[in-house]
Amino acid sequence: MTKAVSKTSLTSSLFKDLLVLMKPQITALVLITTAGGIWMAPGSIRVEALCAAILGTLGVVVGANTMNCYIERDSDKFMGRTKNRPLPAGRISSTKALVYGLLLTTISTYALWHWVNLTTTYLAVIAFISYVWIYTPMKRLSPQALVVGSVPGALPPLMGWTAVTGSIDAPGLILFGILFFWQIPHFIAIAVYRQAEYDKAGLKTYPSQYGFTNAVAQSLIWSALLVATSLLLAPFGVAGWIYTLIASVLGGIWLWYSMIGFWAPQRNAWARKFFLYTLIYLSVLFAALVIDAGPMGPNQQLYLSTSLLYSLF
Repeated sequence: MTKAVSKTSLTSSLFKDLLVLMKPQITALVLITTAGGIWMAPGSIRVEALCAAILGTLGVVVGANTMNCYIERDSDKFMGRTKNRPLPAGRISSTKALVYGLLLTTISTYALWHWVNLTTTYLAVIAFISYVWIYTPMKRLSPQALVVGSVPGALPPLMGWTAVTGSIDAPGLILFGILFFWQIPHFIAIAVYRQAEYDKAGLKTYPSQYGFTNAVAQSLIWSALLVATSLLLAPFGVAGWIYTLIASVLGGIWLWYSMIGFWAPQRNAWARKFFLYTLIYLSVLFAALVIDAGPMGPNQQLYLSTSLLYSLF
């Protein structure tokens, strides 16, 4: 009886650790943005291609996240938010994590190639390589790693789009642009209030390398590009006036938050509030796309269901 309980406990612990390696919040964001790309894309998608697109994209991202944890297992020990991850804490061996990450990525990439299309597969390969082999080691060399790392983070909605259309079109690129430009101010805010931890881990960030004022200025530039890009969906006919109105209001608030960083009396307090607003912004922006969609078809129902799932994380 004791052995059975112990075995069950170990299995439960392993499952929880694998879940941590997935980085659930990032994975959930991938789920909702991939589904968003599928929802916006014109045309229909086969059931098997739909499942492969969602699960394959998730698998590649989870594999990349696992590889990221594998590569950074030593530096993660120095950061409060990462020191209890399975690898730095010693709950999972580095060999197991390496095999898990590579195997999951290989299977997921094959699923995208076999059941979806080559365009989506190529994007998945680009996402994996840029995140694991370029962004991750580059974090120790230059704060510009953030720009590189924003590429794989922005590819899931474009992959959702190409899963349906098989081609890279302007609306899909706009979705990519929104996620790309969103990430940079989002992570600059994190780097401000966690600067001491990043410095201790030997990771280069905008605040540590350029100073706080320059980091805020960089954030404002990328923020302006985000707001401008978010308003391009209507001219291309994939969003209406409701979305445009909501995006304009959200964008105005975003720019205000970005600018007040210059004279914020408490930098960390400003950064935390700005970080929280970036999460609200993205959630409401994508919700506005649902509101503006009109009667729901199968793709819209998929997007709504994944949005509800995302809210559970």
